[in-house]
Amino acid sequence: MNIEWLLEYDPVLLALGATLFTWGVTALGASMVFFFKSINPKVLNSMLGFAAGVMIAASFWSLLKPAIEMTEASGGTPWVPAVVGFLAGGAFLLLIDKLLPHLHLGLPMDKAEGIKTSWQRSVLLVLAITLHNIPEGLAVGVSFGVLASNPSVGALAGAIALAIGIGLQNFPEGAAVSIPLRREGFSRLKSFHYGQMSGIVEPIAGVLGALLVLTITPILPYALSFAAGAMIFVVVEELIPESQTGKDTDLSTIGAMIGFATMMLLDVALG
Repeated sequence: MNIEWLLEYDPVLLALGATLFTWGVTALGASMVFFFKSINPKVLNSMLGFAAGVMIAASFWSLLKPAIEMTEASGGTPWVPAVVGFLAGGAFLLLIDKLLPHLHLGLPMDKAEGIKTSWQRSVLLVLAITLHNIPEGLAVGVSFGVLASNPSVGALAGAIALAIGIGLQNFPEGAAVSIPLRREGFSRLKSFHYGQMSGIVEPIAGVLGALLVLTITPILPYALSFAAGAMIFVVVEELIPESQTGKDTDLSTIGAMIGFATMMLLDVALG
């Protein structure tokens, strides 16, 4: 597949297109609520495990590894941007987790996290999933922002691989939002609406990430590592614990292994 022609386009425009794709896949997954009223807990855990695996693999292959290589190529100390950016990304998500009101699926209202608010349950449920999508959109945007300083086919293929990987895990994530909302009493249309809305933050974060690294090029390795840290925070804080509920924890573990292998395959084969 010849993708060189894409290098002629503005990296921010490419980031927007890629994150609109990932948002669209989220909406496609959310549309499963029109066909299913409930979701088997085993299937849900496998989906969440798959999403965790994809994000873990993307954090290294698509973000940390390029950040280290860029720093080495410029003569810097390779571990500094990787460690500083990674920890900063985790700290940023921790801050959002403490401040943004949200509620995880299946929990009562008194288990809502963040600043206390009178917002409706449905809003809090969607905000919990939106937290997952901030680092995903940021990661895709920063990856395309790399093209400004490294307009190569390899960098472009790596960014595309990341967008495809994020898109793949967004499908089950969209279904994992809308179908449980349906079970909680929302109409199919409302469940779909909330499910796809959880992904709208990805194009916003993607464009902001691309603009940031285009404006301040030296921070690129830090930005890549920042996105990786934010993604790992989500995986450890949310996805893995949620995927391990119930007795069939092996299924979520297998899902994570398959997700990791899929993202690794995409990044190595395309990037």
